[in-house]
Amino acid sequence: MEVWAMQIFNGLSLSSILLLIALGLALYFGLMNVINLAHGEFIMIGAYTPYALQQLAQHFTGDPSPGITFLVAIPLSFLVAGMAGILVEQSVIRFLYRRPLDTLLATWGVGLFLQQLARSIFGAPNVQVVAPQWLSGGLSITADLLLPMKRLFIIGLVLVCLLGLYWYMYRTREGRRMRAVMQNREMASSLGVSTRRVDTLTFAVGSGLAGIAGCALTLIGPIGPSLGTFYIVDAFIVVILGGLGQIPGTILAAFIIGMLNTVFEFGTTAVAGKVLVFAAVILFLQWRPDGLARVKGR
Repeated sequence: MEVWAMQIFNGLSLSSILLLIALGLALYFGLMNVINLAHGEFIMIGAYTPYALQQLAQHFTGDPSPGITFLVAIPLSFLVAGMAGILVEQSVIRFLYRRPLDTLLATWGVGLFLQQLARSIFGAPNVQVVAPQWLSGGLSITADLLLPMKRLFIIGLVLVCLLGLYWYMYRTREGRRMRAVMQNREMASSLGVSTRRVDTLTFAVGSGLAGIAGCALTLIGPIGPSLGTFYIVDAFIVVILGGLGQIPGTILAAFIIGMLNTVFEFGTTAVAGKVLVFAAVILFLQWRPDGLARVKGR
């Protein structure tokens, strides 16, 4: 029972990270019909933010102070990745709206550029971020079941981000405009909503969430320029399974994919587990092509 409980907990932590990554992809596609292959590089940018912050603290004070720098790095990762998202949207994406295949190719090139830029700045080898001391150890449930504090912190961080996104979309003026543009862009524009501003802010929010996911991934293992490529495929599967642009479906799909990944890999191998997950998603989409959440219409 302790082994299965640990696998379920690992599945929850993986689902939380996939959800944080996939939310940005769902916002892009639901609002702008954009397929962003550079989304993984925003994860990488968010992961390198705490590393750069610790290096700066080490250089100027002689002490990286991981407990303080990591807490500061969480909102900073959101800001840095969000600003990078705005730059990409303003310089590339804005000229390719309503051309999803062109955005696919353009963002793939942007992703390659950002990976090479990271190699030029930080080097090709993976680096390690020093985790805060208060995240060491774990929460003892039974004599044989110990839940790591790092993964508990990641789950709590994702819950906070979900609450923040809900507050932004349903309790702020900009969030209401975002939902209006998602439902009917032409009608929202005719009522005076600046769809260009909404697009830019939405791209920034989606990129910022990916940055926070990257910051959280530094607690699990080393990071490198190709960090985002290990998660971007699963994130796309989450978006497709949940229903393109459907936030509730994306949340449900993230937990399903995370759990299936953990269970199948535990019973087989990592490669076989991935294959079984892909097969299960394909079979489900054959039965329900619109995904878990369908767009309501009349």
